[in-house]
Amino acid sequence: MNATQEKMEFQAETKELLDLMIHSLYSSKDIFLRELISNASDALDKRRFESLQNPALLPSDEELGVRLNIDPNMKTLTIYDNGIGMSRDEVIQNIGTIAHSGTRELLTKIKGADKDQALDLIGQFGVGFYSAFMVAKRVELHTRRAGAEEGEAICWRSEGDGTYTIDNEPKKRVGTRITLFLKDTDPEDGIEDFTQDWTVRGIVKKYSDFVTFPIKMKTEKQEPKKDEEGKVIEGEYDTVIQDDTLNSQKAIWSRNASDVSDEEYNEFYRHVSHDWNEPAKVISQKAEGTVSYESLLFFPKKKPMDWLYDRSNGGLQLFVKKVMIMEKCEELLPRYLRFVKGVVESSDLPLNVSREILQQNRQIQAIQKGLVKKVLRELKDWKSENLDAYTSFWKEFGVALKEGIASEFGTKEKLEDLLLFESSNDPENLTDLAGYVERMPENQKEIYYITGEDRAVLENSPNLEAVRAKGFEVIFLTEPVDEFWLGNFEAYQEKKLVSAAKEGLELDTEEEKEKAEQERKEKSEDLAPLLESMKTLLEAHVAEVRVSSRLTESPACLVVAEKGMTPQMERLMKQMNQGVPQQKRIMEVNPNHTIIGKLKERLVADANDASVNEYTWLLLDQALLAEGSPVIDNAKYGQRISKLMTQAL
Repeated sequence: MNATQEKMEFQAETKELLDLMIHSLYSSKDIFLRELISNASDALDKRRFESLQNPALLPSDEELGVRLNIDPNMKTLTIYDNGIGMSRDEVIQNIGTIAHSGTRELLTKIKGADKDQALDLIGQFGVGFYSAFMVAKRVELHTRRAGAEEGEAICWRSEGDGTYTIDNEPKKRVGTRITLFLKDTDPEDGIEDFTQDWTVRGIVKKYSDFVTFPIKMKTEKQEPKKDEEGKVIEGEYDTVIQDDTLNSQKAIWSRNASDVSDEEYNEFYRHVSHDWNEPAKVISQKAEGTVSYESLLFFPKKKPMDWLYDRSNGGLQLFVKKVMIMEKCEELLPRYLRFVKGVVESSDLPLNVSREILQQNRQIQAIQKGLVKKVLRELKDWKSENLDAYTSFWKEFGVALKEGIASEFGTKEKLEDLLLFESSNDPENLTDLAGYVERMPENQKEIYYITGEDRAVLENSPNLEAVRAKGFEVIFLTEPVDEFWLGNFEAYQEKKLVSAAKEGLELDTEEEKEKAEQERKEKSEDLAPLLESMKTLLEAHVAEVRVSSRLTESPACLVVAEKGMTPQMERLMKQMNQGVPQQKRIMEVNPNHTIIGKLKERLVADANDASVNEYTWLLLDQALLAEGSPVIDNAKYGQRISKLMTQAL
């Protein structure tokens, strides 16, 4: 082994994924060429983009492109591009590692899935390079980054056995050359003879015809031999080497939508998104006006790994005069639409436009306005025309639209009719706000919701007892973002959104209010000693103990003060290491419950009865558990339960 050569192991998760891919995970193994050409196209785009700022990276006489070479005798297929290339660190980072949190969990799911499900799951990784090992017993990669010295080129080799070697080498040409030493042909296992001219041509035409760089391959052709006078010599042929361009290179977004097949759209989506799934929806647009542009946008079916937390996963590809000037232009769409993939091209922008200029560019702002309008209109039409498909999309990406309401002023009116929710109306199907309002009984004036981490817990919350008794529907909000967008969403169709877990819940009609208030006042006076005793005992944890008008079955519950922080929000803030003061909620007791009546009797009989305090603590812990919060003290809670069981038995 040379001094500069290192033998390294793949990251554990990478090795495991590689093993799954090698052992017949996919029937259509020809997709490996699509993935490698797509990677080459990305590298070419990056070199062209970096050369806009540093012209020395791309000489004016050099044509960017991909070249394929087949060698039937050696059983090799080589893919070469003169793109940006990679440094040693980039090779290790891009090929030796899968940098996704949750990778271990996803690998477990892949192992237990059938082939179709596995393909669907693995598409979330974006690991096209590894597909080479489905058809190759050995892979060699030679690469030199643009701007690097000749001696800084890298040679990478692996047999897909969990290890690889990496070495420096002299290499004059910028770019990347990948040589696949192919496995034996096995039609039953989906391995064709990838050294056959027509096989390679067919794969390129099928998957990569739209790539904007030429994909070339030298091929041998037999042409009739001619004599000096130009006459064909019968039975004699000359071997002619011909350099063919295998793809049309026509920008798919510039073609009429009626001339593009679903298969072509699907392949282009895979090319720009690195997602192996088909898109859920395709949007083609040609806009003219103060600024003209063309766009081809896609809604994915599945969210990628780390989608919620990875700041780099948004942005569309921006082209100017067929030149990609930005791979991820986040200025084209607001952050809450980051799930949209695709390309935008405009001839009205300068080729050397920078990100700083984009942020102030009126033309970009006009394009963004047009794109947002188009995307939201498509979402509304989709929801109206195919609710099942829209619901599937919502379950993957709905959180982003909620983020839009939480983070951007003025989006509430744009997005409110796109929202879907779980509710007490239907355990199986989601509802929108329009459907909720339509079902409201005449005596219901507000829209009721409750936040938490689990629907099952929320459905059984004591806070909902009076709401259920009235026959009112409740929306269940179980995502962390719900605590944030609600602050910018006061009402829908003049119906106020009200938390069923906060104080001030008014369910009675005007006629019922006076009677209910009188009853509550009488019960409060009757239970005053008990309420005072409970408040004194629990003063470190509750702000007040009072008679409830919302409880019909449970003995007690905890209610959030009108301006207070919900338990869900409190937990979220702590998870984000935000210092929050202890939230003292209001404890409400059911004056008609047997437990409350018995406690009152015991306190009247003996003001020092220790059991009253024990039961008071149990009532608080029970109320905490009912809302999904931990008890005050696990050990003491267990002791009190054990004592209670002993007395009962």
